[in-house]
Amino acid sequence: MYTRSSDASRRESSIQNGNGIIHMKDLATREQMHQHARLFSHFTIDPGCSIGRHTHSHETEFFYILKGELAFYDNGTEVTLHAGDVAATGDGETHGLENRTDQPAELMALIVLE
Repeated sequence: MYTRSSDASRRESSIQNGNGIIHMKDLATREQMHQHARLFSHFTIDPGCSIGRHTHSHETEFFYILKGELAFYDNGTEVTLHAGDVAATGDGETHGLENRTDQPAELMALIVLE
């Protein structure tokens, strides 16, 4: 199976009451992931935009930072993530992301179901 970039589903949305709009390119559908995951996407987060803090239940979300720098809220602690860094938020944990720089940031997001 393969999907050409030009054929990938694209959408823009505010996520979890964050600031601004997040640009998303879906890399696989739930059916293609055989119901083991609910999201596999490429996100672009523009300067000043964020994914609001939220808690995951019965799933784990992974972020792999491709480009840029993001402030990552991780269960009460804030760290700065850079290209090549990975973050994971599991069942009952809370996280959020914010781009405080003047350049867009890019990441891969994968949500695996319990």
